[in-house]
Amino acid sequence: MVESLAAEIAAEADQSHMILDLAQVRRLDTLGAWVLDRTRHELGSRDLGADFANASQEQQILLDEVAYRGFQEQAKPRRSKAVDFLVDVGQSVAGAGRDLVDGIAFLGELVSALIRVVVNPRRFRGTAVINQLEQIAYRGVPIIVLISFLVGCIVAQQGIFQLVRFGATPFVVDLIGILILRELALLLTSIMVAGRSGSAFTAEIGSMKMREEIDALRVMGLDPIEVLIVPRVLALVIGLPLLTFISSIAALSGGGVTAWLYGDVSPDVFLSRLRAAVSFNTFMVGMIKAPFMALVIGIIATLEGLAVQGSAESLGRHVTSSVVKSIFMVIVLDGLFAMFFAAIRY
Repeated sequence: MVESLAAEIAAEADQSHMILDLAQVRRLDTLGAWVLDRTRHELGSRDLGADFANASQEQQILLDEVAYRGFQEQAKPRRSKAVDFLVDVGQSVAGAGRDLVDGIAFLGELVSALIRVVVNPRRFRGTAVINQLEQIAYRGVPIIVLISFLVGCIVAQQGIFQLVRFGATPFVVDLIGILILRELALLLTSIMVAGRSGSAFTAEIGSMKMREEIDALRVMGLDPIEVLIVPRVLALVIGLPLLTFISSIAALSGGGVTAWLYGDVSPDVFLSRLRAAVSFNTFMVGMIKAPFMALVIGIIATLEGLAVQGSAESLGRHVTSSVVKSIFMVIVLDGLFAMFFAAIRY
């Protein structure tokens, strides 16, 4: 090390002070200046004074700018676990409030952009909407059908095992029909769409934000909300009800097959009891909620995408946040709708 060599030289010379002559130094960069100043500092800590001599004006300026400074570790404040827990809760509540305000403001921007598109239909990007519908609805049908069919089978099987104790096996049709049409099909579809399409929206828009493509759209005089957000949200609002309907049919089919195999409920009996147990209101409850779920998923996914900063870590963090927030809000919104429909007896 340079400071060790300087200390040895000073010890051999039997001196307590030494001069670092820079007369022969032709070029000095930042790292070299920092090493020299650190050497002077280390020698001073060993009671060996050192000064620079014959330094040019440029070298002296560089030495002054990179002057070595010691850093003292700050004492960590003592906190109790209870206080830390309360602080975390408070920060979470404040963050949720900010997210709610940002979501409402973004909804206003989205409605404003949609009104501009309606007033001037030439600004409507139909090709983009069709492309997003293909990605959301058409390509999402296989996984939605598979998951819904299996969940319908599971619900029917468990219902039969519980109702057979009371000799009420045929009532499993009522259980399946009401549960699936009012709640389960919509929840399954919304969660799958939030995990599949919502995360894709956040990743796509976040990547555009990182590559400054959104800034390029603004420079070209285009509104990113109209170009990127409106087509995706419209496709979600159209596609999610369609997927919910398909999910309902698949789940009812799975429940019917299971009821036939485990409960000896023939398809004819299953369909007749289903018509008696399920009314048009039961079907419409799930369909009414679907566009609102799609709107919430679209707003959260696109808003998180626009919040991405210029790093891959930020992109991953916001994609995860998008999926978690979307699923949470879907469940909360479903609970609010359940209370509302129960209050109006619909």
